[in-house]
Amino acid sequence: MTGGDNQKVDDGDNKPKVEVGDLPKADLVEEKSGVEKKKSGGDKQKKSGGEKQKTGGDKKKNNAGGGGGGGGKKKEVKKETGLGLTHKKDENFGEWYSEVVVNGEMIEYYDISGCYILRPWTMAIWEIMQAFFDGEIKKMKIKNCYFPLFVSPTVLQKEKDHIEGFAPEVAWVTKSGESDLEVPIAIRPTSETVMYPYYSKWIRGHRDLPLRLNQWCNVVRWEFSNPTPFIRSREFLWQEGHTAFATKPEADEEVLEILELYRRIYEEFLAIPVVKGKKSEMEKFAGGLYTTSVEAFVPNTGRGVQGATSHCLGQNFAKMFEINFENEKGEKAMVWQNSWAYSTRTIGVMVMVHGDDKGLVLPPKVASVQVIVVPVPYKDADTQGIYDACTATVNSLNEAGIRAEADFRDNYSPGWKYSHWEMKGVPLRIEIGPKDLANSQVRCVRRDNASKKDIPMANLVEGVKELLDNIQQSLFDAAKVKRDACVQIVKTWEEFVDALAKRKLILAPWCDEEEVEKDVKTKTKGDMGAAKTLCSPFEQPELPEGTLCFASGKPAKKWTYWGRSY
Repeated sequence: MTGGDNQKVDDGDNKPKVEVGDLPKADLVEEKSGVEKKKSGGDKQKKSGGEKQKTGGDKKKNNAGGGGGGGGKKKEVKKETGLGLTHKKDENFGEWYSEVVVNGEMIEYYDISGCYILRPWTMAIWEIMQAFFDGEIKKMKIKNCYFPLFVSPTVLQKEKDHIEGFAPEVAWVTKSGESDLEVPIAIRPTSETVMYPYYSKWIRGHRDLPLRLNQWCNVVRWEFSNPTPFIRSREFLWQEGHTAFATKPEADEEVLEILELYRRIYEEFLAIPVVKGKKSEMEKFAGGLYTTSVEAFVPNTGRGVQGATSHCLGQNFAKMFEINFENEKGEKAMVWQNSWAYSTRTIGVMVMVHGDDKGLVLPPKVASVQVIVVPVPYKDADTQGIYDACTATVNSLNEAGIRAEADFRDNYSPGWKYSHWEMKGVPLRIEIGPKDLANSQVRCVRRDNASKKDIPMANLVEGVKELLDNIQQSLFDAAKVKRDACVQIVKTWEEFVDALAKRKLILAPWCDEEEVEKDVKTKTKGDMGAAKTLCSPFEQPELPEGTLCFASGKPAKKWTYWGRSY
């Protein structure tokens, strides 16, 4: 699942040069996936833009001729655009995923390895999630801001433990044109060290607290192994919140409030079940006090995905950056801090969990087009009447708050359009032909299970809303059934190794010792990658007295999810 060309990172003579540590050039070379040479299914297509809701008679009469174009034209168009997938999800997941995100018009490969163009189909999903999250944090009195992309080495190195966790991923600007910069400038991998010098400046007394800021931005982390669109890319979009409080209980409360918002993004919007829990000391955010996360799981690969994180930073950064305040007693005190973030990785998880051999499957809540209306004209039918009905259908749905469009393109047959919109994952397709027009109904076809239902025009809005709600819930239920079927409880090392080989999401009793976790990683390291802790779930099963750690034989302290992860 690699992406991009085998390109060294050099933007030319007249632009700043970005370098990555002292790694040998070979480490910057990435094997092509084969998919990058393919053009997406929409490269030669016209978009179904503004014309779709026009009612001009002449134009739509012309459209009718193409609408019933027959099998010959359909076959030719498919050959031209490469519509359809050549790999199956269950047989070659990596190639399937690479094809889906390109042919579904979500990304395009860029000429710098690990960087991707996010197309409008993707950005619309991101904006829907962004609108929800931004609205919720504003209710919490959290305000948006923006800090620069660049970081000075002095500031970056100030918190040693923190930066050690990111050092291999930090990209540096070292040149401007032909001249070396006197002091290299880092590109932010995260913004703690960017923002906190100014928190120290802005916070003086208890009345300045809490300080709760969020920024929507891009960050750069120069991953070297197997960049994967959305899941592991060198530049990605995210939000990052950074807050400061007078007391630890306030900080602890916010950590869980934000984590619940992340759960809602995954479960209510993306229809993906997640586990809320706490990270181990080994897996927590470098320099923080503790880390909580929502963890997803991809059954086809048997890998976990850290979906989003909410960290309590404690007072470590406050000490480093001297973020002090005068409390109500007139005493000098240090603030308690949090940071929390989720990124465009969420979109990749959605594709992996819901996609099928026809392409994307989008949950209605995040689909920019929830309903696509396709006219199905016949030679002797009332073509203008069909097009007018399509326009009226779209308008009625739009007025009811349903995101609907019609595909009036006259150079593709209805059958080709069905495949195209299935590839793009539109949750519901409405077909309107002569019979539907005569019966004052529409034919609805679900993307998730291909079932069909006729809905009377008089009950259009209510019927479509009911279907969309059902699709949203059905996607979540199906994903949860698959995820739960992968969970395996183990109590011994032998059971653990067997479950890992079967790509299970493992729940095991653990002694909560870092050396034991390191030992598990070492013993399981192989072609598929080492196993590690994913999280210790907040909802803990009963741990009977005398239960022993599966790996060390010492008394177990908690149940913990283990597995391989992205």
